[in-house]
Amino acid sequence: MNWLLNNLNYPNILLLMLLESTVVPVPSELVVAPAAYHAASGNLNVFLVVLFATIGAAIGASINYLVALYVGRPVIYKFANSKWGKMCLLNQEKVEKSEKYFDDHGVVATLTGRLIPGIRHLISLPAGLARMHYGKFLLYTTLGAGVWHSILAALGWYLHSVVPEDQLDATIEKYNHYIVLGIVGIVAIVIAYFVIKHYRKKKQS
Repeated sequence: MNWLLNNLNYPNILLLMLLESTVVPVPSELVVAPAAYHAASGNLNVFLVVLFATIGAAIGASINYLVALYVGRPVIYKFANSKWGKMCLLNQEKVEKSEKYFDDHGVVATLTGRLIPGIRHLISLPAGLARMHYGKFLLYTTLGAGVWHSILAALGWYLHSVVPEDQLDATIEKYNHYIVLGIVGIVAIVIAYFVIKHYRKKKQS
């Protein structure tokens, strides 16, 4: 894993974001932002960084979705509570939290959930359990992942002009708190938009 993080190229970015969207604890902040940092110096293309990261996230989320669709809740809970689940920083409470978020916000949760730490890599499980239409799931997942990776890429690109490389990881962790606050605000706006849209549509009908 450390070798992959220290040798960020397009295939490695795709692989790491695929893993992050399953159950492997790979922080996207320490992949996409550093990759964009290197893109700013001309080693990579920042648009391709976002593209490959988003493709990887969509593939990983699809794996979770299909697993949930075909194996069901009991097996997922059993894995989450197992030794292997704990190695992936999983437990039943985290899975239940993602299910509650999905139940509270409906299919749009697959979009907004991709922006929320702790929910991001698990939101595809309740989508599979609920047998959400795969095309809609993939669309919302890809959009949410694309927005998240674009934000991280913008941060990494900006940091290239103000932070030396040996301070990059620490600075990203420092900025991450503000990123989370901003993302929560964005999610609140998106949810409010869909709620208002649904209410108006219901009122008209």
